[in-house]
Amino acid sequence: MATAFLRTVILYFLITAGLRLMGKRQIGELEPSELVLTMMLSDLAAVPMQNFGIPLLSGLIPILTLLSLSMLLSQLSLYSLRIRRLLCGSPTVLIDHGKLRQDAMRKNRFTIDELLEELRGQGICDIKDVKYAILENSGQLSVLPWPHTQPPSADDQGIKVTDTVSLPVILVNDGRLITRNLKLCEKTMDWLKKQVHRQGLNDHRDVFLLTLDSAGKVNCIPKEKSK
Repeated sequence: MATAFLRTVILYFLITAGLRLMGKRQIGELEPSELVLTMMLSDLAAVPMQNFGIPLLSGLIPILTLLSLSMLLSQLSLYSLRIRRLLCGSPTVLIDHGKLRQDAMRKNRFTIDELLEELRGQGICDIKDVKYAILENSGQLSVLPWPHTQPPSADDQGIKVTDTVSLPVILVNDGRLITRNLKLCEKTMDWLKKQVHRQGLNDHRDVFLLTLDSAGKVNCIPKEKSK
């Protein structure tokens, strides 16, 4: 039992580290080569976990080989368009200037029902309202409507808008103080205690979420008392 536990832990951390090196991407957004790699890794990892007659090293070598090959091909694709196109494919235009490209849809086995579903998901009910629709390598559909079907922006109306968008930094996450972010914002513990006390709380452990943006705005959400 101890052997099975140890093998599982080692394989888990090895594959997790390998997938982290591949980059952050959701399963539904994987390129074909990445999806194949993920499926092969899961199969290879199951063999040494279930069959104790196979040395653990013999199970690790194919996994490390696949991860190394994936990283090598990813690096090569950064420098070669041909390799990138071979591994990832190329985006396909399904709607061009409001006109359906039926040959492209057949080639990619993309049905009209799937196309309409994707358009409805982006708030578009009529194909004529779309100037371009592009099927990306990840399988997602990028939709660019005609300008006259889009709501006017502030620039279109000649309205000057003050930039108030800023990225908040999390200082307290579910009662846990993130010291690195506190130093990044050039704030001290005394400053944090004052912000917590203003909310009628005794300690940062009573805070569910506390953020600070570049404009100096503090957002503090206290923890709810468990019932």
